Amino acid sequence: MDTRQHDLTVNGITLSVHSAGPAQGLPVWLLHGFPECWYSWRHQVAPLVAAGYQVWLPEMRGYGASSAPQAVEAYDLLTLCADIQGAMDALGHHQVCVAGHDWGAPVAWHLALLEPQRVRAVAALSVPFAGRPRQPAIESLRQHFKDRFNYMLYFQAPGVAEAELDADIARTLRLFMQGGDNDDLILSDKPASATLFEGVNSPDRLPPWCSPEDFQVYVQTFAGRGFGPALNWYRNFERTWQRTECLADANVEQPALFLIGDLDPVGRLEAHTLARMPRRVPRLEQHVLARCGHWLQSEQPESVNRYLIKFLSAHFPVAG
Repeated sequence: MDTRQHDLTVNGITLSVHSAGPAQGLPVWLLHGFPECWYSWRHQVAPLVAAGYQVWLPEMRGYGASSAPQAVEAYDLLTLCADIQGAMDALGHHQVCVAGHDWGAPVAWHLALLEPQRVRAVAALSVPFAGRPRQPAIESLRQHFKDRFNYMLYFQAPGVAEAELDADIARTLRLFMQGGDNDDLILSDKPASATLFEGVNSPDRLPPWCSPEDFQVYVQTFAGRGFGPALNWYRNFERTWQRTECLADANVEQPALFLIGDLDPVGRLEAHTLARMPRRVPRLEQHVLARCGHWLQSEQPESVNRYLIKFLSAHFPVAG
C-alpha cells in the first residue's frame, strides 16, 4: 500500500496522518478504533483511490506516531473531533466524507453534527448513533452491571487495565482480534472483580484476515507507549456528555451509511441504540454483513468497499 505520511500540528498536538490518491481527489477521511491503527483501513485505500478519491488516514490521538497527552481529560469526544477538524483546516478540506469504525464511528457521527456544511456524507462501521443519552453511558453501565464484569467499567481506573494489556502487547491484540470467535472478552458473565482476560482462552494464531506482516504494524502502534492513552478514550464518557449538551437535540441530517457484522457483539450490546438510530439519522442506509465479526473492513473488505464506494458515488460523487 503506497501512502504518504504527514505530521500536522493541530489542536495542541502532533497528528500523524497517512494519505493516498490524487491531489485533486475529493477527501475521504477514515478513522480507526480500539485497539487498532490507521492500517486497519488498508484494504479500502486502493479501491477508493481507483474511484477518484483522496484518502486520509489519521493515527488518532494516543495512537502510533501521534501525540499522547498524559491528562485523562485530553481524550473527550469533542477534543478528538477537534483534532480532525484542525487537520481538515490545515489541509484546506472544505467538503469531505468521514467514515469511522469502532471508536472512530462516534468521532465520525459527531463530526457530522458539528460540521453540517463540511461533512457531506458520513459512514460508520459497528457503532450506531441515536443521539445524546439522557445520562452518561458509563452511568447506565454502572447501574446495569452492579455485580458483573463489564469491560468498559474495568477500563475506568487509570493504571489497572493497562497493566494487564501492556504485559504482552502481541497477546492482547491477538485476543481482541478473535472477534466473534471470542465474545467472552466483552460479553463474559463473570464477577465485577475479574480481569479482562480472566477465563478467556489465549489464541495461538492470528485470524485469517491478518497476516504476520500486517500484525507487526498493529504491534508497533502500541510498542513503547502501551494502551494507556487509547484507554483514556473510555474514561471520558462523563466529560463528553457534559460537553455535548449543545448537541442534545441534534440529528445527523447528512446521508449516512451504517455497516455491522451479524457476529459483532456490539450488535447485542447496542440493540436499543440500533433500533432508535433511524429517528436520529433520517437519511440512513444500513446493511448487515453475514458471517462477519467486529473487524469488518478487514474481515470482509470486498463487501465494505462495495457498499462504501456505491454510497460515495451517490452522495459524494467525483466530477467527470
